[in-house]
Amino acid sequence: MAGIPSSVVAASGLLGGYGVARWTKKRPLGGVALAAAGAVAAREWQRKAGGKTAAALSGAYVAAFVGSHPLAKKIGAWPSVFAVAGGVALASWAVVDRRG
Repeated sequence: MAGIPSSVVAASGLLGGYGVARWTKKRPLGGVALAAAGAVAAREWQRKAGGKTAAALSGAYVAAFVGSHPLAKKIGAWPSVFAVAGGVALASWAVVDRRG
């Protein structure tokens, strides 16, 4: 995964997890995609910025997943997923990736 920013991995996990769940109609399969990308992102966050940062960004990743559900009732499923994925990507970039 060298060369792929952790912000892209995290956003892709949220988008891909939802996409897999929706298109396969198998929510657990979407959860596997979500968890796999989250684990890769967390490993990169820990490697680049330490455990506390990794824990905080992992918490944001989980909160984004959870928060996308009520938000989807207000703005729709895909707009919700794009919004939370963008938020996590921005946080990851600002805290970890922009350092280089």
